[in-house]
Amino acid sequence: MSEQKVTVRIYGNDYTITGNRPRDEILKIADKVDETMAKIAASQEDSSFASLAVLTAVNITDELFSVRSGISEKDQEKEKLEKDIVHHTQLWEEAKKNFSQSKKDASAIQSQKEQVQEKLNQKSIENDTLLKSAAEKDDRIAELEGKVNDLVQRLKAQNEGNAYSEEQIREMEDNYKELEGNYFELQMENIRIKGDLEHYRKLESDG
Repeated sequence: MSEQKVTVRIYGNDYTITGNRPRDEILKIADKVDETMAKIAASQEDSSFASLAVLTAVNITDELFSVRSGISEKDQEKEKLEKDIVHHTQLWEEAKKNFSQSKKDASAIQSQKEQVQEKLNQKSIENDTLLKSAAEKDDRIAELEGKVNDLVQRLKAQNEGNAYSEEQIREMEDNYKELEGNYFELQMENIRIKGDLEHYRKLESDG
């Protein structure tokens, strides 16, 4: 904006002010000076024009310094607020990052839990199968024990009364050896099954 001349009235005197500010602003500045001089003159008796001008300048300058001080404080507050905003933004981003990581960790833990549960379910099924197999083996052992006892009784009867032929005796001996072998195999299988059961039970308990 080019310089312009504005005629203003301050304390009863006309002055021509040249400046780059808009006309309205120059008039407001002049009105402020005129108003301040009038207030000081009302409180100062027999003051010269020069004295009023100096006091007015001091008064307006004091107001200017106060405004600048207030602006400086506002700037400091603004700077502090900006730092606080940056700090809390960093905290917020960190919190979001931690929350996201926690969700991932929770998902991983849930997945591991489901895998362990699936293994436990599978072991439970195997455990039931082994229990059923063990029960069947026990029944088979009981059956073989009955046959062995029957064979023993027949051998006793043969020894006492010599009622069986040699062929029958050989047949009974063969049957006894077969039963004895089957009985031993079943006993070993039973021991193995019980060992597996204890192992799976321990795994299930630890899980």
